Amino acid sequence: MLINCTAYQNGVRLAEIPVAAISDYLARPDCLVWVALCDATPREMAAMQEEFALHELAVEDAHHGHQRPKIEEYGDSVFAVMHLLGEQQGEVAVGEINVFVGHNYVLSVRNRSTHDFSGVRERCEREPHLLRQGSGFILYALMDAVVDQYFPIIDQLESALEDIEEQIFAKGAARSNVKRLYELKRQTRFLKHAVEPMMEATGRLCGGLAPEICSRSRDYFRDVYDHLARINAAIDTIRETIATAIQVNLSMVTIEESEVNKKLAAWAGIFAMAAAFAGIWGMNFKAMPELQWEYGYPMALSVIAATCVVLYLRFRRAGWL
Repeated sequence: MLINCTAYQNGVRLAEIPVAAISDYLARPDCLVWVALCDATPREMAAMQEEFALHELAVEDAHHGHQRPKIEEYGDSVFAVMHLLGEQQGEVAVGEINVFVGHNYVLSVRNRSTHDFSGVRERCEREPHLLRQGSGFILYALMDAVVDQYFPIIDQLESALEDIEEQIFAKGAARSNVKRLYELKRQTRFLKHAVEPMMEATGRLCGGLAPEICSRSRDYFRDVYDHLARINAAIDTIRETIATAIQVNLSMVTIEESEVNKKLAAWAGIFAMAAAFAGIWGMNFKAMPELQWEYGYPMALSVIAATCVVLYLRFRRAGWL
């Protein structure tokens, strides 16, 4: 679906143009065309490939999707893939934005995501002096918007982890905590897969071997790289904390099970002692002591009860009951 197809000249917006007129505007001096698509159909991609003379391998990657974040050069053009993360029905939804960049055009194709990048276009149009830097600055603006949407995810993960840490030593909460921690670990993995490859790719754009169309915006790409480095460090810290918390919770599960086993063992010992006395006095021997005594039965019960009470008190003092 076509969202925008706009022509700019010297950083100033000219007009919305039809797709068929793209090649005509590209032929004009100091003119730049910026097109945005969402869940593009094969026919739309074929039309864009014809108008912008896009490389067929880049078009194939954008059409099939599910690519690893990357930045590739095809002649004098650049093809960038970035992941868009969101939440859908309680699950992490991974979308994708593919950006084709030439010296006088930018084509962004958003797939499986509801993220809105209209604010990026408005920002660029408010700063025509920066938009005059060309398509490289638009690529930076899109990358910066993608990276900015990672920060709230980091904040959510840290807040959820803090809530779990407060309940780590709560009695009976260990098993549920482990389940929540594994869910956080899964979300962190999605974020790691989005950030780490993108950080490696962005490092090329702010280095000495940056593509020519990105060289004028090298300082801006360095800012994106710094943000990605911060996010990547935060992810590593969260993953280490999650691993530690999982170990602590598993230890708490073991401790709780040990406490239950102690109680069961203590009660088993008490009843075993009572059963031992009953078994001895229940044997059918005529010459058994006190067998004919009037108070023999009450005495036997009293001895059994006293023994059980002594054992109970000792187990209680030892912390088993």
